[in-house]
Amino acid sequence: MTHTARRMFELLEPICLVTFFADECNEELAALGHRTYWDGYFASRAAPLGRVPAEVVHAAFYSFADGEAALHIPSAWETIPPEASLAARERGSAASLRRILGAELTGSPGLERAADLTTKAATSAPMEGRVMYAGLRTVPVPSDPVARLWHSANMLREHRGDGHIAALVGARIGGTEAHVISALAQGIHPPETFGRIHHLPKERLAAVMDGLRKRGLVDTEGHFTDAGRETQQRIEALTDELATAPYDALSPAELDELVAALEPITAKLVTAGSQ
Repeated sequence: MTHTARRMFELLEPICLVTFFADECNEELAALGHRTYWDGYFASRAAPLGRVPAEVVHAAFYSFADGEAALHIPSAWETIPPEASLAARERGSAASLRRILGAELTGSPGLERAADLTTKAATSAPMEGRVMYAGLRTVPVPSDPVARLWHSANMLREHRGDGHIAALVGARIGGTEAHVISALAQGIHPPETFGRIHHLPKERLAAVMDGLRKRGLVDTEGHFTDAGRETQQRIEALTDELATAPYDALSPAELDELVAALEPITAKLVTAGSQ
């Protein structure tokens, strides 16, 4: 089933990425009054957790540097209710999918079937130890097929993300370290230039790299050592393993049907860069 989890991640991730890459979601959040992209991001993604303090959002998101969540939470909710931000996120993401996919795909029986099967998987996994996933499970599933497909794909993304965090914690890899390792796995060098961390203070990035060197995970030039590459591969393999549970709810025939239904949707999104 680990192969299934990896394949489903490849098929569903482009659906989720419209939230971050396309314009409609950011426009909806800005229309509510969120001043910046990151205000809207933190407010809408964390909304299913309720009005929790920044420390809880930092722990649940895991991959942001110390203090970054506190720049946006709880201030982003002071005048805009979390529920409003969450609804704007869904509206914008569904609108992006409709625009990119076009009427032929969004109105097709294949998309509706993909939404149904994705929802069946996304609402079937245990919630224990899955903070972000559990939060999304409390959100009503949309009736509109396009919104339902996005919502269920997002649930599965957060389910996988919770498992990825567990794998990182088990490997003693912190949030900023995880970005360094991800950058190196993508062939980005020096890894400090990676878009998710390049804005951090140079002293902070130097300390992270130094810690990875001391553990023997990167060499003096900032490349993977054999131990570092093995650690990265072990984390990814465990992430796949921990992401299999939702798909246990689908029969082999349903899995095949879901893959076939998603392939043309994903192909069009990939071609458009999910934007």
